[in-house]
Amino acid sequence: MKACDLISIINAGGHADAVTCDTIKAGSGEKELKKVAVTMFATVDTVKKAKDWGADMLIVHEPTYYDHMEVVKEETLVIKAKRELIENSGITIYRYHDHMHHRDVDQIPEGEIYYLGLKGKIEKTPYSASYLFTSDEALTALELAERMEKDLNIAHVRIAGARDIKSTKIAACFGTPGGVFDLLKRDDVEIVLTGEACEWMLGEYARDAASLGFNKTLIVMGHIGSERDGMRLLAKRLTEAYANEFETRYIECGEVYTYTDTQKK
Repeated sequence: MKACDLISIINAGGHADAVTCDTIKAGSGEKELKKVAVTMFATVDTVKKAKDWGADMLIVHEPTYYDHMEVVKEETLVIKAKRELIENSGITIYRYHDHMHHRDVDQIPEGEIYYLGLKGKIEKTPYSASYLFTSDEALTALELAERMEKDLNIAHVRIAGARDIKSTKIAACFGTPGGVFDLLKRDDVEIVLTGEACEWMLGEYARDAASLGFNKTLIVMGHIGSERDGMRLLAKRLTEAYANEFETRYIECGEVYTYTDTQKK
């Protein structure tokens, strides 16, 4: 199987706008595949790990060159050095973003919910990459955050608002999607999960809501912590479906921040 063949397979069932970021960022679509690596970001360390493993292809979710559409306006020394590292690796890098999000069930929240071990009903909202999830299991925000730190290996999950009220109505706004504040304000939403948040708006709304007696919570997971398990699930599915075609490995890119109180990240 060639890289272009695998791209066609994983894109099936999804769609992208006429102008999409889902393109090959390095290498060739004609690359024959024996080893396929999957990760969240093509960080310098991730590319090195993929090369050391002998990967022919690296599937990523987010930008390699710090711009959503990979438009490099300034060839800094960092960008030049990273581009040289990638080119020398010989790896074909494909960004799998729009097709992953724009399908009947967005594969990012699907992966996050799967690895959290939650069961329930997921449904679309009017906002891209934001979903409503009704959990079969009632959990407090604190219990859910503790599960995230354990099962999703997030070093620090931040909670604003009600911590100790059992809830089932969740808005899944992973990454940096639209509509987060609109969903937080809805009366039928108790907990909003997101990757990144504007603290003075979202955090303070949730805090004031809880102080006024409403069951309202914002949980901030960090961008990587809120999306990488969708890529982890992709790697699992490729392993199950194409083990006879190529070997698949998920490579952890790690969180972008380090912390003073832990050696985990």
